[in-house]
Amino acid sequence: MSFRRTFLALGFLSAAVSVLPAALSAALSASRPLVFRNARVFDGTRLIPKADVLVRDGRVEAVGPNIAIPEGAQVIDGSGKTLLPGLIDAHAHVWTRDMLKQQLMFGVTTVLDMFTEVHFAAGMRNEQSAGRASDRADLYSAGTLITAPGGHGTEYGIKIPTLSDPTDAQAFVDARIAEGSDYIKLVLDDGSAYGGHRPTLSKETLAAAIAAAHRRGKLAVVHIGTLQDAEDAINAGADGLAHLFSGAKSDPDFGRLVASHHAFVVPTLTVLQSVCGTAGGEPLITDAHLSPYLDSSDITNLKKAFTITNKPSCAGSFEAVKQLKAAGVPILVGDDVPNPGTAPGATEHRELELLVEAGLTPTEALIGATSAAARIFHLDDRGTIAPGKRADLLLVNGDPASDILVTRDIAGVWKDGVPADRASFRAAVEKEKEQSKAQAAAAPPAGSESGLVSDFEQEKPETRFGAGWMISTDAMIGGKSAAQIKIAAGGAHGSKGCLDISGEVAAGNAPVGWAGALFSPGKAMMAAANLSSKKSLSFWAKGEGRSYTVMIFAQSFGYQPAQQTFTAGAEWKQFTFPLKSFNGTDGHDLMGVFFGSSPTPGKFDLLIDDVRIE
Repeated sequence: MSFRRTFLALGFLSAAVSVLPAALSAALSASRPLVFRNARVFDGTRLIPKADVLVRDGRVEAVGPNIAIPEGAQVIDGSGKTLLPGLIDAHAHVWTRDMLKQQLMFGVTTVLDMFTEVHFAAGMRNEQSAGRASDRADLYSAGTLITAPGGHGTEYGIKIPTLSDPTDAQAFVDARIAEGSDYIKLVLDDGSAYGGHRPTLSKETLAAAIAAAHRRGKLAVVHIGTLQDAEDAINAGADGLAHLFSGAKSDPDFGRLVASHHAFVVPTLTVLQSVCGTAGGEPLITDAHLSPYLDSSDITNLKKAFTITNKPSCAGSFEAVKQLKAAGVPILVGDDVPNPGTAPGATEHRELELLVEAGLTPTEALIGATSAAARIFHLDDRGTIAPGKRADLLLVNGDPASDILVTRDIAGVWKDGVPADRASFRAAVEKEKEQSKAQAAAAPPAGSESGLVSDFEQEKPETRFGAGWMISTDAMIGGKSAAQIKIAAGGAHGSKGCLDISGEVAAGNAPVGWAGALFSPGKAMMAAANLSSKKSLSFWAKGEGRSYTVMIFAQSFGYQPAQQTFTAGAEWKQFTFPLKSFNGTDGHDLMGVFFGSSPTPGKFDLLIDDVRIE
């Protein structure tokens, strides 16, 4: 996915909203004792057929038969139900607080992030330390991943440092720890698994960075692309693999190799299926227990798979899981959300299902999603239901140790002993879906019939429909980039005028930089417009021979724009992009079209003309 898009999201600003009312509610809820009576209890390691669980002040106080009920306690009948520790997503990429709130609604109470913006992660960590995170999953993060110049992780537009010399490894790792990294994430992936090529860490640099992490007492987790990458990472001393590999086969000795190094693996089978051409999370859309909590953007993403020309096989991934199990390797549960085929929280349940299909028992899969993840990542206060542990709890109808799909039939979720408000979340999702349905039936904007947006033949930038043109920069997230737009002489066809978009992307002033012009096709700026009758975006452009960006905002993207890049030179050239190439949109809820800079710092000048959506 494009990590850049998430920083452009209008929803990014929600992280700054005060959570004091939620904190007050949480304090009141946590102060009242809570008793689960006669429940089946999966304590993180084993199934207890029948027990009571007492929660007080956000902690588990007692587990056992016939616990005395304190005065004023809330009592929940657990008959026919199973109480589990809150689930742990061991591989995600979190960019907004709302993603963590959604994780909680599906019973995921802790998320182990494998690459996000460090200031956002620090803000979430501060909330957790202050006790203001009862309404969302906790976040632990690798922060900035360690990759080579031009390597995986640099293609998303986030300004990140890179590592190329093993002698710099210790200073580089120390800088990540100073930023707040809870563990270290490294990349060993040259793109060959997907038919491409990109730089990656050398074996020497990888080994040096892993050793540097270990000298500071930090886990080193490695993103890999191929079986060979996986073996090289394990031999270099990695504590764990953030993925398994795709391919038709696994090495028969792979499981034994990983076990001999006492490493763990997070297979991320859901995303690997998407890499192999199948939308790994799509079956969740029709699941009656999950679908009411999936909004339009979730459904859109769950239907997606990676667009790889030479799609690999996933047979080797499933074979590797069997080998890892046979060798006794800890297998953790993570879904690599928000990549294609995923949705926050929901695909943790799909990952459990796929791991069972790959050969784990339901209990083994549940251990990987609870106690094993907590133990490996040194989260000693969670992952099990035992006296003194946090009351991060998931109550489900039925017995997931017999049928892993039962984890989806959620009766309740508690974080720090505070119940998650799943009813309000579901109501908000229903309202969003109704609005999306109404938008799909809305009339197209008046004036859009011909498809022409602007030909720039007037004295000022005007449009045939919509709310017009505006400047868009990274100022909305604290950046200092700047842009200007004006009518310039000389259009694409020898016509009178064109739109001159110029400015400068400032270096190091924001998580991601951008500057340019935004067209809003709706009645007001960033209001949705139904352009489902249109199939493509076309325009003429002229520039400095560098890369520029065009992005589309849509409600169904969750306010996260989809982007394409193009190179404009000294001569006018027409560019045409199918609308569906922008995250699969059908055009029914378009909110904006952006033209402007790539995220590379520096000045830019772009001319565009004859913009059409037709």
